[in-house]
Amino acid sequence: MGGTFASTELPPSAVHALIEIDACPGITARRLGDVLRLEKSSISRMLQKLVQSGDVLEQVDMDDSRSKRLTLSAAGRQRVATIHTFATKQVSEALERLDPGEGRVVATGLRLYADALASRVDHSVRPGIRIVCGYRQGIVARITQMHVSYYARTANFGQRFESVVAAGLAAFCDRLENPRNAIWSAIREGNIVGSIAIDGEDMGEGIAHLRWFIIDDGVRGGGVGRRLLSEALAFVDAQGFTETHLWTFSGLSAARHLYEAHGFTCIEEHLGSQWGGEVLEQRFVRLRPPATNPGP
Repeated sequence: MGGTFASTELPPSAVHALIEIDACPGITARRLGDVLRLEKSSISRMLQKLVQSGDVLEQVDMDDSRSKRLTLSAAGRQRVATIHTFATKQVSEALERLDPGEGRVVATGLRLYADALASRVDHSVRPGIRIVCGYRQGIVARITQMHVSYYARTANFGQRFESVVAAGLAAFCDRLENPRNAIWSAIREGNIVGSIAIDGEDMGEGIAHLRWFIIDDGVRGGGVGRRLLSEALAFVDAQGFTETHLWTFSGLSAARHLYEAHGFTCIEEHLGSQWGGEVLEQRFVRLRPPATNPGP
C-alpha cells in the first residue's frame, strides 16, 4: 500500500477518498473520516491537498456552518473515471488468465466477502436501520423527495422529473395487491431513508422491473443500498422471474458498480429525455442465476 496507487500520483487513502466522494456527493469531512477510518488531522491534510489540486470542492453546510460538504470538480470526476478504468482493466486481465469455471468461484467469493463487509459496516456505522416491505404512509412523497433532491444536484433535473417519479410511483402503489409487485423501505427512527421496488407486470411475462432505487444522502456509503438491492433480488429469484431489467443513465458510477456486482450487464445505451433533461440512458439486465445442483 505504499507509494502511489491506481495509476495516479495519489496515495491509496486519497484514491479511496475520491471514490467515496464520487459515490456520495455532499458527504461531510467528518463522515468521510469515519468511512476511511482516519483521524481528523489526517483527513484535513489529505482534503487540503485534493482541494489545492482542483479535484475536490468544499462548500459550507447550510444547516451547520461548522461542517463542509465535499463534491468532485470536473477534473475530480475525470480522475475517478480514470481510476475505475484502470481498475476494470486490471481485474479483467487477471480474470482472463483463469481456467474455465474458476471465474464463477471468484465471483461467488467476492460476493460473499462484499456482503460480509456491508454487514460489518451496517452494524458499526449505520445502526438502527431496518428493511421493511410494503406500503407505508407518506411513501410516495418521501421517495419522490429523495429522488428530486439527489438528481437536481447531480443531473440538474427539475419539475418534469419530479412529476414523472411521483405519478409513476403513485400508480405502482395502486398495484401492490399483485403478489408479483413489491416495494421495500429502509427505516431509521421511523423515517424512510431508502427505497427499492420490483414491478412484476409492466415489462411482460417473466421480466422483473427494478424501480425507484434511492438512498438518502445521510446514509450513503453505509451498505443500505446493498441491503435493499439484495432484498429485492431475493424476491425476484423466489418469484421465478427469468430476467430483471432497470433503466438508469451514464455517469452514476457508484450505482453501476453495485449493479454489476449483483450480476447486471449494460445491454443498451441511447440519448433520451424521459426524465426532463437529455442524458445517455442505459438499460441493465440481470438473468436469473442457474439453479445449484444439490450435493450427493
